[in-house]
Amino acid sequence: MSSQQTAPAVETREFQAEVKKMLDIVIHSLYTEREIFLRELVSNAADALEKFRHQRLLAAEVFDDHLPLEINIRADQEQNTLTIIDTGIGMDRGELESNLGTIAHSGSRTFLANLDPAQQKDLSLIGQFGVGFYAAFMAAAKVRVQSRSFRPDDSGHEWISDAAGTYTIAPCPGIHRGTKIILELKEDAKEFADPERIKQIIRRYSSFVSFPIKVEDEAVNTVQALWAKGKSEIKDEEYNEFYKYIANAFDEPLARLHFSADAPLAVKALLFIPTDNIERLGFGRMDPGVNLYCQRVLIEQHSKNILPEWLRFVKGVIDSEDLPLNISRQALQDSALVAKINRVISKRLLKFFAELAKDQPETYEKLWQTFGSFLKEGAISDFNYRPELAGLLRFESSKTEAGKLTSLEEYCRRLAPEQKDIYYISGPNREAIENGPYIEAFRQRGIEVLYTLDPMDDFALSHIGEFKEHQLVSADLADLDLSAFDQPETEQDQGEQEEKAGLNPEKAAALGQWFKEVLGDKVKEVKESKRLTDSPAMVVNPDGFMTSSMERVMRASGQKLPPFGGKNLEINPGHPLIAGLEELRGRDETLARQVAEQILDNALIQAGLMVEPRSMVNRNYQILSRLVK
Repeated sequence: MSSQQTAPAVETREFQAEVKKMLDIVIHSLYTEREIFLRELVSNAADALEKFRHQRLLAAEVFDDHLPLEINIRADQEQNTLTIIDTGIGMDRGELESNLGTIAHSGSRTFLANLDPAQQKDLSLIGQFGVGFYAAFMAAAKVRVQSRSFRPDDSGHEWISDAAGTYTIAPCPGIHRGTKIILELKEDAKEFADPERIKQIIRRYSSFVSFPIKVEDEAVNTVQALWAKGKSEIKDEEYNEFYKYIANAFDEPLARLHFSADAPLAVKALLFIPTDNIERLGFGRMDPGVNLYCQRVLIEQHSKNILPEWLRFVKGVIDSEDLPLNISRQALQDSALVAKINRVISKRLLKFFAELAKDQPETYEKLWQTFGSFLKEGAISDFNYRPELAGLLRFESSKTEAGKLTSLEEYCRRLAPEQKDIYYISGPNREAIENGPYIEAFRQRGIEVLYTLDPMDDFALSHIGEFKEHQLVSADLADLDLSAFDQPETEQDQGEQEEKAGLNPEKAAALGQWFKEVLGDKVKEVKESKRLTDSPAMVVNPDGFMTSSMERVMRASGQKLPPFGGKNLEINPGHPLIAGLEELRGRDETLARQVAEQILDNALIQAGLMVEPRSMVNRNYQILSRLVK
């Protein structure tokens, strides 16, 4: 027997205890944006349709079986009303009382509780907390709910309240199955009587609800929730159109990842890699590109929680029916669980990038050229993913052609048997590196060196530290020992060394001491170089944690660092300039001191470090003037 058969025709009742206080919280404090009320009402309507879809399979007879399952919305600017109609399961009198007369009573939760686990898996219900309906009072002065149950023996009823503490229920014969909610809007909520404003809100929050949503008979949610479908059901053209819609893009994506996971939560994701990097194009720092949905309803647009910030270039959708939401469904509640989802999706994306690199190297190279800076940012800032990110890094090297890239994995395959470390050196371009002093010793010994041409490269490699048990070592490191790579000298080698001998060890040591006296605290130490062959000198870093490239970037960004005196100067006693300087200081100390200072400045410039140009230019002119006298 239906509950309305024993109840009076019209009844005014008070909300349950503390409902007035809860209503005030829901209306004024629970939701951050007023427009959310429409998302909540549409979600409730979608739940009602989903429940009816399920019951129609079980019941022998249902009322109004001919009605299409859809949501209709009508906005009346003259009457200042908004009406939401669904053809779902509907409510009888008792359900109106229990569902709408009790704050935090979720009809969807109750419905699910009465099903066995197998049946629950077949349902997609959004409502969890039973407070979404009351969001209507954020915009409405009065709310009227007309509803008729799917049961053939039921008749319709109307629930009316102004949220002042009471509600009335009365018969409402002659209505169709489902629920009609009529909002008599407040004076300051007239925007919600505008059909175009309603369409805008629907497209933002409810575009992917699985039932048709019509505003003034115009279908609004015309884009399918592709992430909820099987990959075999979707054509490339559909993926591309979906990407253009979700990313507000005009071109096609570079790559896409469509996957689902069952642990730690049930997650479906459809993610895209754009073709262009708008940050590089000068449009400023981009917002995160992934929208977070729960049961196809938007929870967070441009979610900052579901992926690390360095993956902000990724566009798309992540949906989970198990998201730990707070009561307003506007924020994620269980931070530990959200972090697990973040890790699952991030690792899946990095695995996808690795698969691209292996199976579609040309596509991955485009991805790297466009978004490699984001992956380097991740390597620098996020220790959780450094091993995976290390495998994705790409560089030119002394063993590649100009413009060709290699990976750390490929470098390791080319390691000499005695080689334990992976070497790299920074420079503004390949030509500068190959004509500079740091590559000489490696070239002579046939050791491969990675060229770090982007200022971020050194930061990324120094944070990664090692790759497959091989230390990542900058070639400008002081006391770098390459003797293990030396080959036994032939008689010809010995002859060539004698020709290049230059200063003997005693004179070289004395000159190094004199260099230190001249340069003072501009350098930490001056040493005889064991690796220079063609260049007279170079500066090296006794501090293994900061390369010259890193120092240059930090100084350029305004960070305060100690003077350049933290560097060592290595001199090449076999170079004619250094040998000649030893003779010069005996006959013209002033000129020799100027040459020594110039040698240091030249070495700093070759290291990519800024020097004070005015003093250097003046010194150059003084040296030239002495030479032409």
